Amino acid sequence: MAPKWRELADKLAERIRSGDYAPGQQLPHIRDLVEAGEGSKSTVHAAYKALEAEGLVTSSRGHGTVVREQAPLKRLGIARYDKAKWRDGDEVAFIADRVASGRAYKRGDQTQSVSRVPAPAIVAAAHGLPEGAEVYARARLVKEGDQPTHTLTSYYRPEHVEGTRIVDPTPGPAGKGGGFRVLYDAGYEIDHMREELRARVATPDEAALLQLSPGEWVVELHRTTFTADDTVVEFAVGVHAATRFAWSYDFKVPDSAKKAAQ
Repeated sequence: MAPKWRELADKLAERIRSGDYAPGQQLPHIRDLVEAGEGSKSTVHAAYKALEAEGLVTSSRGHGTVVREQAPLKRLGIARYDKAKWRDGDEVAFIADRVASGRAYKRGDQTQSVSRVPAPAIVAAAHGLPEGAEVYARARLVKEGDQPTHTLTSYYRPEHVEGTRIVDPTPGPAGKGGGFRVLYDAGYEIDHMREELRARVATPDEAALLQLSPGEWVVELHRTTFTADDTVVEFAVGVHAATRFAWSYDFKVPDSAKKAAQ
């Protein structure tokens, strides 16, 4: 049998999903549910914390526990990197996600800092460099309105990006088409990528930066970007607020046996 707090959390979650509690609406105060016989103060508190961890509500002093306002952003998979978006237009990856989600955006929703740093072990391994070799780190924080959605830090070999817009810390994408267009213009056309995803609880620093409640989860992304000759031109680490995204992939199903027979 599920614990009392879990039963209450499930009951409230169902009312949220059915629309009984609308986006932006405050849930009952803990004392009101206690008086209504839904459980002890600790039971109701645990149920509310579970709803918060599941991304259904937010809690803050002065505002209580409130149903989240918006559906998650669509985080595109393959389609967000379509060359026609950034090579021929100006739809960089985070903007492609907003367009697909039907959400507004400003180029200034992305802020960034650029620095030349010793390569951490994971970055050095991706680029085939000795640990500690200097690389450029381009760290971005992306927001929707006032709410951060994710961070993304891209690491580049200096010889690939020195003197380009990629190392310009001006807020927003690195000019028209963003970083991929800069690499393209420098002779490093991206050809294929590898993305690895892992879910974990946010660190205290990440929770503060992304405005997460204690115990909320994030999705950590590792992206390695290659040219056609397998040169790594970018290794990126992203940290996404798990409840603020729905990851969407649309791709052709491979048939390796058919390819091997050709």
